[in-house]
Amino acid sequence: MALQSQDIEKETTAIVDRHEHREGSLLPILLDVQMQFGYIPEVALRHIAERLNITRADVHGTVSFYHDFRSQPGGRHVLKVCRAEACQSMGGEKLAEDVQTALGINWDETTSDGKVTLLPVFCLGLCSCAPAAMLDGKLHGRLDKANILALIEEMK
Repeated sequence: MALQSQDIEKETTAIVDRHEHREGSLLPILLDVQMQFGYIPEVALRHIAERLNITRADVHGTVSFYHDFRSQPGGRHVLKVCRAEACQSMGGEKLAEDVQTALGINWDETTSDGKVTLLPVFCLGLCSCAPAAMLDGKLHGRLDKANILALIEEMK
């Protein structure tokens, strides 16, 4: 069931009330909103800007700058594939193509069944075990086509 805009505003108001007294409150507010809804709804973005007396462009700029914030609902599973140099040098480009083909989506998209969101990231800190990916917060290294396809099958 989709939330109504008044429900989103009510929840966002409670979140802003908890943080607005803090210096630099925008990031903690956005983190809590994302935790609450799974993404930053446009209604919440507008409400946050109004409550903090900043422009919607400032809030949107922050949301779009940090890759962990989403402006659309994500899938039940989030697969982040490293795109940094160490992973690229160890076959990361081919691995990325294999993942996109297997899921039938591109970067920053969610499968039509809502199961998986695919995100590019630029270093997971697992350079010695490249290429690497993160599935639902769990790191996986030394990936190849067979074991990335096995991870994808586990999500289904």
